[in-house]
Amino acid sequence: MSTIPQNPDLLKNFFNLIAQQRGIADQQRVYERLEMLVISELFTFGRHTITQMLMSLGLTEQDWSAWYRLFSEERFNYEQASAGLFKESLEYVAEDELYVVAGDATQTPRSSRKMEGSGWLRNLRTPPFMVGIHAAQRWFNGSWLLPQEKGYSRAVPLRWMPAFTEKSDPQTVEPLKEWQASVQFLEWLQQQLGASHRPHQPILFVGDGHYDNLKLWNQLPKGVTMLARSAKNRALYHLPTETMHKNRKYGERAPKPQDIWRDKTTKWQHIDLKVRGKVRHLQVHVSGVFIRKGAPDTQLFLIVVRGKQRKNKQGNTYRRHPLPFLVNAVQDEHGQWVLPLPLDVLLFWAWQRWEVEVCHRELKTTFGLGHKQCFNAKASILSVQWSAWVYSLLLLTGYRTFGLARAPDVPTRWWRGSQRWSFATLLRSFRSALWGEHNFRPIFTPTPYDWVGKRDHWQALKNSIYASMRT
Repeated sequence: MSTIPQNPDLLKNFFNLIAQQRGIADQQRVYERLEMLVISELFTFGRHTITQMLMSLGLTEQDWSAWYRLFSEERFNYEQASAGLFKESLEYVAEDELYVVAGDATQTPRSSRKMEGSGWLRNLRTPPFMVGIHAAQRWFNGSWLLPQEKGYSRAVPLRWMPAFTEKSDPQTVEPLKEWQASVQFLEWLQQQLGASHRPHQPILFVGDGHYDNLKLWNQLPKGVTMLARSAKNRALYHLPTETMHKNRKYGERAPKPQDIWRDKTTKWQHIDLKVRGKVRHLQVHVSGVFIRKGAPDTQLFLIVVRGKQRKNKQGNTYRRHPLPFLVNAVQDEHGQWVLPLPLDVLLFWAWQRWEVEVCHRELKTTFGLGHKQCFNAKASILSVQWSAWVYSLLLLTGYRTFGLARAPDVPTRWWRGSQRWSFATLLRSFRSALWGEHNFRPIFTPTPYDWVGKRDHWQALKNSIYASMRT
């Protein structure tokens, strides 16, 4: 049987999508080199360095310096590349539909503090009981969340921005905090929507607890809805009443989120939500409208979510730990403060924020984000942005070809594939389509006593390996 059935539309969509990104280079020869590098990313199985990619292309006898200059001299236009990805996303979101984005920061470990933006950051690879530090660059990932299909979504990076710390002393870009990078991303997104004649497109931005920030709430662009996870002891205040002094900005102190779920008299509403092919039974409490001290002009609703009470195998009852979320409120035609979106929509996209973490894992472990050894200040930034852009390009190709909730067929009998394709499955489909269809021939017989025959099989396999090395 064939290893992986080929899909004729995969390569067609892939090359059509690359052709639509012609604006990434000013000259045709530079564009052709970038096009070759995109293909080499598919067949680099080790570290994704420039030299390893040239080896996968078979360019072992040529000068490699011209390929480094693609990044050191900024011949790869990332501004046009990110704008091209955004234009492709509009094909799947109508003008009156919700455009959902997510933001989060991540790190790329570096071996030298002399690299641009490399500073001391918390080492996430150390255990919690012995936290360490390491030299790394910090990045902000502004991703578009694909429209939901059977409860699934996926994060496609639109904008990969350097968010270097002040202590790293960057020379080519300004240091940014996470909330500043998110504001710049949202402003860029609104500019792109305006240039595409969609100035009134509704935008939902979802983030983790780092984005429940007073400065971000104050500088949130107008027309953007933000849903951020909050702290269980977050201090909230009611709006000032008419009986209070007119100059008073805050009302009475509101209960903390943890006080709400500890109170046995709290009323919960039940919502069944389909997420990743399963129905989740949630209990939700919405309260507000509130304001935070330091952001009196931003009205907020508090959403507390907890899971349904269940029993484990031992008969003990348990429940998922409650989570609080804050979302900015809007006024209806009667002047009343209401939720900006239906509650089930907010809860679904709050759950899908985890796709950004999946994106970071795939980029680092599978696609070699940060592997390119570019010590030039500009190249150390642009090479990382390049990897994120190629990753998004491959995801959009897979989305065009397979959709979201249908995975490509697999050749094994013990596993028929998942309900949603993974990035590793997508890479395997690309390689199969480019290599051509071929068949498996088992080299190992299950006979437990035919050791002589097995030795012959191993010898034949060793000879084929030696032959491929010599060629």
